[in-house]
Amino acid sequence: MLAFEPPRYGAGATIGGAIAAGLSGPRRPYCGAARDFVLGVQIVDGTGEALAFGGRVMKNVAGFDVARLMTGALGTLGVITEVSLKCLPLPRTETTLVFDCTAQDSVRQVNAWGGRPLPLSGTCHVDGRLRVRLSGAAPAVAAAMRALGGESDPDGAACWTGVRDHGHPFFVAARAETGALWRLSVRSTAPHANLPGAQLIEWGGALRWLATDSAADPAAIRAWAKAHGGHATLFRAHDKSGAAFERLDATVLALHQRLKATFDPQGILNHGRLDPSF
Repeated sequence: MLAFEPPRYGAGATIGGAIAAGLSGPRRPYCGAARDFVLGVQIVDGTGEALAFGGRVMKNVAGFDVARLMTGALGTLGVITEVSLKCLPLPRTETTLVFDCTAQDSVRQVNAWGGRPLPLSGTCHVDGRLRVRLSGAAPAVAAAMRALGGESDPDGAACWTGVRDHGHPFFVAARAETGALWRLSVRSTAPHANLPGAQLIEWGGALRWLATDSAADPAAIRAWAKAHGGHATLFRAHDKSGAAFERLDATVLALHQRLKATFDPQGILNHGRLDPSF
């Protein structure tokens, strides 16, 4: 399996798109992010030159790690033509437990469980219910079920697919309304966000999805995320004129601009996708 569980938001989803977007699914905090599984890539840069970085095996440490640099670059540095990925074995057993609790209690609980040797592979809190996925060897999963309690969810697999691919009712409702869907990456211990809108909490508290109406204040959302050690991205909206990403500070922006000038000197690859300046 691809352990980082790349989302598939549509029928046309591709491996190249998954790596270019750098997005990971519910298993990410327990197995690693997309960039952790990229062994090598081949790209065509902005000058039309074919370049290769990394390789097809784990023992490949020579040179700059450009393969990971391409992960999440959204095609601004090159068009990915080939990618080599590390795979992991499917878990022997997988089950989902359900608990009734508040959002704040779920954040506290999953952080406490995260410090224990439990086979966690996913957490999700929405609408007053916390779902916890356990994956691994059958004895380990059975022992964890006894230790945690809760109710077994027979529809657990479908739930995680829905969370990963945004087919869950929370995301369906957000897409049907005229507001926006925000992706807040913060400390896992951050309190429940006191922000208007519906929320879904993933990644042991480190990822918060916020569905807002059109009147929501982007500055307030970004300020809350920054105050809790992270950042906010306008993931989906009818109007993204206010920029999807937070502006980079001067030092990081200069590094981005130099990379862009190296790989795409004419600025023809997704210009303005990450920042208006490149």
